[in-house]
Amino acid sequence: MTGQEMIAFKTKLKKAGELLITERIAIAKSAVDNAQEAANSEDKSSAGDKYETGRAMGHLEKDMYARQLAENIRELDKLQKVNTDIIYTTAQTGALIRCNAHSFFIAAGLGKQVIDDQTIFFLSPDAPLAKVLFQKKVKDSFLFNKTDTVILEIY
Repeated sequence: MTGQEMIAFKTKLKKAGELLITERIAIAKSAVDNAQEAANSEDKSSAGDKYETGRAMGHLEKDMYARQLAENIRELDKLQKVNTDIIYTTAQTGALIRCNAHSFFIAAGLGKQVIDDQTIFFLSPDAPLAKVLFQKKVKDSFLFNKTDTVILEIY
């Protein structure tokens, strides 16, 4: 793979991550709106406690989705700042780390994704595994899923 192909693939991973997070943001916004609407439409009944409980539950649900929305917005902001135009020689934010059994992209915590028929683990730079990987080089090894894993390529 040439340097340009490496950069193009990392850019593709970043765009796929941005799309995933954007979808999550849309879902969270919709959930916030639905929870607010449900809380607002709770009818006052002769059983006043039921009404108050229903409204409180609706507000709690709205708050939960609002927190998810804020977290996704922060994650998207961090991902957009990741530089994929550099070919790295050590594991760091923006690097793709290919190992004997797995590949890791340190950019955003999106878990296991399949891009171009390749399984890639998207790691947040704050994730414990990313911290283990930081500053490792080709041929270095680390423990992943109780297996000694060797880094074959970093870019």
